[in-house]
Amino acid sequence: MSRRAVLATAAGGTALLGVSVSTRPGSRQFYALTFGVAGTWAAAGLAQREPFADEPTRRPAPREVATAAGIGVGAFYAAALVARRIPVLRRALTSVLHYAHQGSDGLVLLTTLANGVGEEFFFRGAVYDSLSRTRPVPASTALYVASTTATGNPALVLASGVMGTLLAEQRRVTGGLAAPLVTHLTWSTLMLRFLPPLFPPVPTELA
Repeated sequence: MSRRAVLATAAGGTALLGVSVSTRPGSRQFYALTFGVAGTWAAAGLAQREPFADEPTRRPAPREVATAAGIGVGAFYAAALVARRIPVLRRALTSVLHYAHQGSDGLVLLTTLANGVGEEFFFRGAVYDSLSRTRPVPASTALYVASTTATGNPALVLASGVMGTLLAEQRRVTGGLAAPLVTHLTWSTLMLRFLPPLFPPVPTELA
């Protein structure tokens, strides 16, 4: 995929992301748009190449999977700890989690994981590959952060910078997408499972 095509896809996916977060949580429009964002990222990544073509083996060793999952657990714990201690991030995260509080648990998890897979195929796949002759880790992360700004949420933007760098480094070290995929999906699952009780919705009269 050419850089021009990558940028065009990034612009389209970012615009769709911005529209999706402006819809009512739990609505059909929300789920349709978020699945649309995931499909945009995944389709572009799959068009670029076979997602696991650079892996030394198509079935990563159990230790590699466990390591990637452990990194996801550590990232989740660090994010929760930091967000709890910084008021602006706590408020921003509470705002994001209203989608989990108001939506269907199964559908919210499904759309979150679908977007996680799509983001890896695109940002750590197609984008990373198209920038392989320059500095793919900072460049792919910068585009990931720029796309996330469409949410208008500082917690998500900060997370995209930290996680984008971590996931891109995993891609660089392992040469493929298996490790960043496992880390991303582990992190996302834990965020949805354990953060909502820690960041309950603000009562309407206090909002």
